Amino acid sequence: MKKVTSVFWITLAITLFSVVWGSIAPKNLERITGNIQSYISVHFGWYYLLIVTLFVGFCLYMIFSPYGKMKLGKPEDKPDYSYSTWFAMLFSAGMGIGLVFYGAAAPIQQYITNPPTAESGTPEALADAMRITFFHYGVHAWGIYAIVALVLAYFKFRRGAPGLISATLEPLFGEKMKGPWGIVVDVIAVFATIVGVATTLGFGAAQINGGITYLTDIDEGFGVQLIIIAVVTVLFMVSAYTGLSKGIKYLSNANMGLGGLLFILILIIGPTLYIMNMLVDSLGSYIYTLPKESLRIAPNNEEQQKWVNNWTVFFWAWWIAWSPFVGIFIARVSKGRSIREFLSGVLLVPSIVSFLWFSAFGSSAIVKQDEGAELASLAPEQMLFGVFDQYPMSLLLSIIALMLIATFFITSADSATFVLGMQTTNGSLNPPKMVKFAWGIAQSATAAVLLYTGGLQALQNALISAAFPFSLIMLLMVYSLYKALRTDKAELDRERMQSLKKQIQQEEITD
Repeated sequence: MKKVTSVFWITLAITLFSVVWGSIAPKNLERITGNIQSYISVHFGWYYLLIVTLFVGFCLYMIFSPYGKMKLGKPEDKPDYSYSTWFAMLFSAGMGIGLVFYGAAAPIQQYITNPPTAESGTPEALADAMRITFFHYGVHAWGIYAIVALVLAYFKFRRGAPGLISATLEPLFGEKMKGPWGIVVDVIAVFATIVGVATTLGFGAAQINGGITYLTDIDEGFGVQLIIIAVVTVLFMVSAYTGLSKGIKYLSNANMGLGGLLFILILIIGPTLYIMNMLVDSLGSYIYTLPKESLRIAPNNEEQQKWVNNWTVFFWAWWIAWSPFVGIFIARVSKGRSIREFLSGVLLVPSIVSFLWFSAFGSSAIVKQDEGAELASLAPEQMLFGVFDQYPMSLLLSIIALMLIATFFITSADSATFVLGMQTTNGSLNPPKMVKFAWGIAQSATAAVLLYTGGLQALQNALISAAFPFSLIMLLMVYSLYKALRTDKAELDRERMQSLKKQIQQEEITD
């Protein structure tokens, strides 16, 4: 394991310490992470809203500025993939366990259980439900991913830097990023990724358990969730350890196929006209209220402020924690594209997919809730299956959903082992198998411990806590990229001017 860096050992030690701590003293870990989460949410909720809005603003500026013409690579580089293939990859990255978990749950919770501003069950709450769901899964979420992907792709393909977070900060700190400070940056990025992926795996295990419980007599609990995590861990570790790239390719295609099939079926057997009307109406409301919602912290309304902290801040933290993982994936498939087309695609395509998904499943759930189905009384992990139970072919829909969650679980975890391995072996594109094996076990163990210490609330606590330090690094990455772009564009302009002068001189000599 000659390629392994100190980042691997340090982060692995921190992760193992957390796992052991959670196993021995779960209540203590839950209390401390809960206190940290509460402190960050209460005292820095404004900070999360501000920086994520800043990220979106920076992306829009890059699209319309002269820097938008610059390539993620050398000026002569061409994209490795066609638009259709690239968009399919963005779709694959955008579709995840969270989308399936909250497809019906988020709109119902915003409508009935915990509306953001209006009274529960009113037309105003219904309008808010879809708009807010669009907000949490729209351009703000993908602006976070786009920032990390953009910075990594630019430094990797334009400047030939290793695919490490620390390498992107060299324009600011120089050689210091190759020493202890760089190790600190990479450790924070790797640990945030572990917690982000573990959180998603925890949601996946809980929802698979919820679906099985809803369909059978098997009880829902940590024991069943642990078995689910163990089984899926074996599956994705076999793939990661043996390097079955074709298998992952097939699973990724299966994700898209199952997700598309589930969407089409619910669109056909569900309230089709209502779904399309809600899509258009909610999209209009989302666009109209986007500037205000982006910075809404409600300082004079304690109840609304608590809602923002529990929902919007949680989602922003989730996206930030996942951004190193998703960012690296998007960066790898985007070489040769201009900054303008890259950001336009990353911001718009997955957002549109999310809007379609939530319109279909959220609207289908809302219609049945209004007809008296009492879906809001179900646990979030069971809500999707409760919706299916109200429509024809419910068993088929539930089986497809369980298969979809399982394949997302496997592909996300398998891809994460590669990304974590790459980040802890100095950017190696072929990290040692034992490194990937170690990270696979570590992230599954972390997911199990978080579920053991406090279920879904513990996942939320850990996520917000881990995302906070990496958000500071993201701010530095934005500034570092801007500084690098100014330098490179100035050099490019000088080269063009020199080329133009030579051309003019040659024409004068010819004349």
